[in-house]
Amino acid sequence: MKTTTAILAAFSTSASAFVPSTPAFQRQTLSLDAVSLANGAMSFDRVCREWRCKFEGDKSDSESLEAISKVVDEYLPEIKKVSNDATVNRLVCGGCLDFKLMTTVPLEDFGPWEEKEFAPEADFLAKLKKIEGVTMIETQTITNMEI
Repeated sequence: MKTTTAILAAFSTSASAFVPSTPAFQRQTLSLDAVSLANGAMSFDRVCREWRCKFEGDKSDSESLEAISKVVDEYLPEIKKVSNDATVNRLVCGGCLDFKLMTTVPLEDFGPWEEKEFAPEADFLAKLKKIEGVTMIETQTITNMEI
């Protein structure tokens, strides 16, 4: 939490973030606590926790990807309870065999989720580690704004 808090604090001392300076975009509705980046060129008020891994096999009949899907189905209801405004996106690249699950929450919900160690992250990742053919299991915190 200290690392993310420090990063968010650093962001908040700079200018706007993830908000293009075009007049049409100035109509967007950001929370009053939006964090600014890039000298005001962008801002963000949503933060994403990404869980990712590599799978083996062809995307159309990969046993490891099928097993990942079952883990997602098992944890999806719990993941969506992280925030009333959580969005969950699944990304699969059949070319490089990437699987990503991205959960994005409003900035004000991110800190409390981080304090809970992004639950159910540890359990979800532990299940991925048990799947044959799944490698390079990683996490990342990033901003994720719809523009």
